[in-house]
Amino acid sequence: MALRSALSVRIVEGRDLPAKDITGSSDPYCIVKIDNEAIVRTATVWKTLSPFWGEEYEVHLQPTFHSVSIYVMDEDALSRDDVIGKVCITRAMLAEHPKGYSGWVSLSEVDPNEEVQGEIHLRVELLEGEGGRRLRCTVLEARDLAKKDRNGASDPFVRVRYNGKTQESTVVKKSCYPRWNESFEFELPEPAGEKLCVEVWDWDLVSKNDFLGKDGRVHLVTLLDETTTAECRQEVAVNLVKLFLGQGLVKEFLDLLFELELAKPCEPNTLFRSNSLASKSMESFLKVTGMQYLHAVLGPIITRVFEEKKYVELDPSKVEIKDVGCSGLHRVQTESEVMEQGRQHLQSYLRELLDTISKSAPTCPPVIRAAFRQLFQRVGERFPEHQHAKFVAVTSFLCLRFFSPAIMTPKLFHLRETHADARTSRTLLLLAKAIQMVGNMDPAAGRAKEAWLAPLQPALQHGATQMKAFITRLVGTEEEDGGKGRLRSPPAAVVKEGLLFVHKTRGKGPLLSCAAKKLHFCLTGEALSFAKSPGAERIGSIALANIRAAEKVEEKSFGSCHVMQVVYVDENGQQETAYLQCKCVNELNQWLSALRKVCGNNPQMLCAYHPGVFRGDKWTCCHQKDRTGLGCDRTRHGVTLQDWSDPLDPDAEAQRLFQHLHGLQQPLREKYWELVKMEDPQNSPQVCGEGAPVPPGLSQLFEVLQDLEGCHRLLSPSPPASPALLELQT
Repeated sequence: MALRSALSVRIVEGRDLPAKDITGSSDPYCIVKIDNEAIVRTATVWKTLSPFWGEEYEVHLQPTFHSVSIYVMDEDALSRDDVIGKVCITRAMLAEHPKGYSGWVSLSEVDPNEEVQGEIHLRVELLEGEGGRRLRCTVLEARDLAKKDRNGASDPFVRVRYNGKTQESTVVKKSCYPRWNESFEFELPEPAGEKLCVEVWDWDLVSKNDFLGKDGRVHLVTLLDETTTAECRQEVAVNLVKLFLGQGLVKEFLDLLFELELAKPCEPNTLFRSNSLASKSMESFLKVTGMQYLHAVLGPIITRVFEEKKYVELDPSKVEIKDVGCSGLHRVQTESEVMEQGRQHLQSYLRELLDTISKSAPTCPPVIRAAFRQLFQRVGERFPEHQHAKFVAVTSFLCLRFFSPAIMTPKLFHLRETHADARTSRTLLLLAKAIQMVGNMDPAAGRAKEAWLAPLQPALQHGATQMKAFITRLVGTEEEDGGKGRLRSPPAAVVKEGLLFVHKTRGKGPLLSCAAKKLHFCLTGEALSFAKSPGAERIGSIALANIRAAEKVEEKSFGSCHVMQVVYVDENGQQETAYLQCKCVNELNQWLSALRKVCGNNPQMLCAYHPGVFRGDKWTCCHQKDRTGLGCDRTRHGVTLQDWSDPLDPDAEAQRLFQHLHGLQQPLREKYWELVKMEDPQNSPQVCGEGAPVPPGLSQLFEVLQDLEGCHRLLSPSPPASPALLELQT
């Protein structure tokens, strides 16, 4: 273990897990954390207490890491995910098994109240020279620091004071185990002056020479980033991206994030590697706008890997020796033969993928090209002496946060219907690793960490050259994308589509009278249309403005599960209901989420519905005999999935941001004055709590929030009165 800087983690399966859902089952997935920092997440295995994942990851470790924790979670689409338990593997345990450990480990309960205080590692030296004596203090690292921020971590930096002089280290974002390895020198007077004072502080923004603090004001986006917890930052980023994308302002929004992020003290080789709002927003932006492009680029190679199922392994410690030859003439392959064969297969996959990427610049969506063009220019201006950095900035998103995750887990990006088997997963992992090394634009660095990748070095070096040429074409002139101006998404872009089974009931209209039982449905920002097959001429459609509800149907209604109902009004103003069956519960929830998001602001949405069907002369759910009467259960328009594939609905995203900001008014105010006080202690208020004045940059935001809240209360419909079960007269 001491000789390696990375740990290979393979999550195989679980058994006898507790049931967390009312159905008597669970939807388990795993999260791997290094010292409480989430690194990877497995796919969810639905409806089982004995899940099989078969996923493998390689995580990089600091030399002083303490533990690796694997949390088993239960996913719930309609509420917060439950924690089933965790397995904690300490550094000492790994040292006892230098060749690795494989076996069953019992889950333990999670202690949310664990607290640590921390230590700091220093080196102090006395220097003699022609310029006199000097005191050098080297701050190496710290460990077990207290978690001071809401995201469960800290942003530590070191302040060193001596003889009236103060020097500060860089800030290590979101870490309780920071490494600085920075030295500070002070003139040593005669006689020696005061004691050397070293303080560790938690800072939530940047050092004093930061761009944001020059005029004593703090940008609202920075405040939002600093007051949003790590758990919420991904959701907030998605909301912001969809809001500005729908308004045609996503280019300006991302450019602002790039400007604020680059104003912080940073190194060119670590740009956008943290999980800041800028990084999360760009990652979400690629998923929202670039999934068709991703499928076009990765689809053929992913299909080839799944179909060929070739054995690919380059690590000598994991090579499996096999028999080869015809019957009666078997011989055992040598380790070098197996590895050479694996190298050829992997190199073939990598070559095909890089060739596809190289040719894909013209087909990349213009809005993505515009965003990367801005990023490329910003980084080039920020680091004029490191022109290499602007290429790495683009690949840090395109390769490390978009291509590689989709290669490792294609099912999560809808590239495949099922998870890969163990052999295919290993091939995909190695291919994703190769793309990451190409994206780093320095293949030699990967070879230094894992020597067994050396045979792949020529292909990686050639790939880096291809990638650089591709980025140059990708960020070409704006005229190549069809002129200047704001880039909007297509008004009728497909939100969701797929085959659904139609349950026939009494009613009129093209959907209910069609002879076909399975139709291809296509949901856009305008209508829910249907045809006999993909690509065929549509039979009819339901305008989104006419939809009144999208809800689940009781399983007993049709003897089938995963059925949803779409309540709508036809051309004659008559209310009709379409019953559509999905192939699985995941697909059902995705359809409901998409429909509710595009229709959630319709003014005549129903407040109640029937979860059953009207059969014979009554409803199967409540036995009412009035077919058009008020429903017996409330509708759930607000229950949606927070998924990148959800439709663009600027109003809905604005509502979610309003809810988030409404609960952050006091933290925003406190954070503002805290940052101002760091910049200018003389002109900042003594009180930073409720008694502090509202800063000018926030007063307008608070006024808007108050106006929106007043409008919301004014327009909110009153809840329907509960029906009386018994009326007494006197």
